[in-house]
Amino acid sequence: MKLGTQFDMDETSEAQAVAHTLLEHQPQIPQRQDSKLIRTLRSCCIIPQRYIVGVMGLLGVCNAFTMRVCLNLAITQMVNHTKSDGYHESPDACPSDAIDIVNTSAVHPDGYVSKPYGVFDWDEKTQGLILSGFYYGYALTQVLGGYLAERFGGKWTLGVGLLSTALFTFLTPLVTRAGGATWLFILRILQGMGEGPTMPALMIMLARWVPPHERSFQGALVFGGAQIGNIFGSFISGVLLSGDNDWSYVFYFFGGFGLLWFCLWSLFCYSTPNSHPFISKKELQYLNTNVTTADNKGAKDPVPWKAILRSPPAWALVCAAVGHDWGYYTMITDLPKYSTDVLKFNIKTTGTLTALPYIAMWLSSFLFGFICDICVKKGWHTIKTGRIIHTTIAATGPAICIILASYAGCDRVAAMVYFILSMALMGGFYSGMKVNALDLAPNYAGSLTSLVNTTSTFAGIVTPYLIGLLTPNSSLMEWRVVFWICFIALVSTNVVYCIWADGKQQWWDDVRQFGYPPEWKHGQLVPTESPDTVLELSQQNGTTKQ
Repeated sequence: MKLGTQFDMDETSEAQAVAHTLLEHQPQIPQRQDSKLIRTLRSCCIIPQRYIVGVMGLLGVCNAFTMRVCLNLAITQMVNHTKSDGYHESPDACPSDAIDIVNTSAVHPDGYVSKPYGVFDWDEKTQGLILSGFYYGYALTQVLGGYLAERFGGKWTLGVGLLSTALFTFLTPLVTRAGGATWLFILRILQGMGEGPTMPALMIMLARWVPPHERSFQGALVFGGAQIGNIFGSFISGVLLSGDNDWSYVFYFFGGFGLLWFCLWSLFCYSTPNSHPFISKKELQYLNTNVTTADNKGAKDPVPWKAILRSPPAWALVCAAVGHDWGYYTMITDLPKYSTDVLKFNIKTTGTLTALPYIAMWLSSFLFGFICDICVKKGWHTIKTGRIIHTTIAATGPAICIILASYAGCDRVAAMVYFILSMALMGGFYSGMKVNALDLAPNYAGSLTSLVNTTSTFAGIVTPYLIGLLTPNSSLMEWRVVFWICFIALVSTNVVYCIWADGKQQWWDDVRQFGYPPEWKHGQLVPTESPDTVLELSQQNGTTKQ
């Protein structure tokens, strides 16, 4: 116990020493000649601008996820035929309530229900492929998004990307009716490409705007927008689709919401505190004092990819993200289908019930973030320990709960309780691995996040298609296999993260400050260095470690 306490104190002292050194090298803040308009705007801003950025970031993530997930529910009404309530291909199929057939248009003798706007005859495999199309595009623009955000700032990288996704969402009904599954698949890829820069750009902005001791709570605030998006998207989609309404209303509504967000983001948010025209001088001084990269001079150097790709903490983060996304995408992409096809809820009830797990996750993310920040401030545990604890809660807890849900069978109440509990525990990810990139690489948070998201997004590509292959009849037994695979993915990746995770800024994030480790034999990372300088920095760093 004493050894653990001493280790925590040493790590905290080391972090404080690094912060003190960085503070000494902070650039001088230029004095501004404020116009009358700027002085008026500054006097009206009683809320700190970093919280404005946090709230607008939350709404941006919310906007991104509503446009991402609205198809998940709409597709259940776009397809021409669904199994009728009295038709069961499997003895394990759940019975349906009589109320479920109220909104159906016609029941055919072969056991299928026709829907007035469901004009597409897509099987489960085709639907799974369409749902996965978004993640192909999402993976393609992650690295590019990180580069653009570090080079030109997060404001327009994020804003323009989500603007394009909003326009594509608005065009979805027209494109789908014109070109069917093929055109919709291509459009979903384009939507994913628009959203690819979202997380790298947000990470860059948080690295510029949020002090280290506020990152768990601010991370929960911003990335909790994903749950708001899932809640809002699922509930509103269920309402818009009820009563056999046209499914195109869903895409018009959320596309319009994205356009509105872009206008507000353009007016109120800026890439860095020092570029914000009416931030208070007190807050600007505070951020330049406490944030490592309030003005990021390190972005002028090339991204140290050969060091990142050799960094165990970076790959531990990648591994944890793969497990998280496998479980998360299984829930957000296919929970509506499970609720409709297996548990046999009607579409309006499905929209409402699908929102409940995300409400739980959103609320719990704030609780976990608050607890983690308090523990770090009080010195009860280090940043590294906090990241591991909360990532473990967010991986093993949901893994157990979804297995219990699958064995609840047709007990709808028990199944939904387990799903809600699993997502509530998953809220720990935001104060765990989700903000860990800010700890490891505040200067290159965008590039590290792009690596993490590019790799983990393959879970979003694989899971919908794999689930479509494994559940051709949407039976309980078929879905149980899906949930066991999800269990293995969550638990195994968490073990890797616990072994190699770290909570300190890595040497390659600022070579000029930390130098090279003694074992580094792979050349220079900063172009102005000579081989002798690399050797000298390595020796200095080795001496410091000793």
